[in-house]
Amino acid sequence: MTFQNKTAVVTGGASGVGLETAKLLVERGANVAVLDWSDQGGEAIAPLGEKAIFIKTDVSNEADTQSAVTKAIDTFGEVDILVNNAAVLAYSPVHETSLEDWNRVMGVNITGAFLMSKYCIQSMLRKGGGSIVHVGSAQSFMSQEKVAPYVASKTALLGLMRSIAVDYTPTIRCNTVCPSTIDTPMLHWAMEQSPDPQAIYDECVDMHLLERIAQPQEIAELILFLASDLAANITGQAIRSDGGIGIKIEGSKR
Repeated sequence: MTFQNKTAVVTGGASGVGLETAKLLVERGANVAVLDWSDQGGEAIAPLGEKAIFIKTDVSNEADTQSAVTKAIDTFGEVDILVNNAAVLAYSPVHETSLEDWNRVMGVNITGAFLMSKYCIQSMLRKGGGSIVHVGSAQSFMSQEKVAPYVASKTALLGLMRSIAVDYTPTIRCNTVCPSTIDTPMLHWAMEQSPDPQAIYDECVDMHLLERIAQPQEIAELILFLASDLAANITGQAIRSDGGIGIKIEGSKR
């Protein structure tokens, strides 16, 4: 997989899967615009050198999103690849979910993906082609307890993916990577909400047939594959990299 002279945009790119995706894209020749709302984003991508720029962005805000895409194009040229990775998490069942939390999660996880797709698709059409990869979740297909906003947002990503694929293929392909537990700052934040973080970590390990938690680079490699010409025959597909958790849960229900 090589991406020489390609322009990529990665949201949520200051840490975790997004940062690993940006690193791999740069290593394989791409120019990368890293979007994140973290104040540490510039520092995080500094080792990537001149082939990467950081743009502080709230992807749930249309003006921010449009401005960021414009800056990416002005710096590196029209967009070839979009990775919609930005996401936030809230823990609550429906009756305990505030409208503020619901809007925050949906705003970043699904509205952000819509807005980024909207403006990057315009660029891809001008260039004559491109590839979009959403980062969904194993919870695009199933649910834990008390994560209603997150599950709803990650499920909605699949509908957005299908619509983009139907409307724009073959010019633009769109797919979704659906991982389960990944060793990222979001996981560690979630564990810290428990009085016994180690117990939560052990439970996460035990849920997977592979009895391990994925590393961010593993998911990044799959993202790059779907964005590359090697996946030229794949569009509108949700690809699980879930350590076997899906089949384990589905099998236990039979």
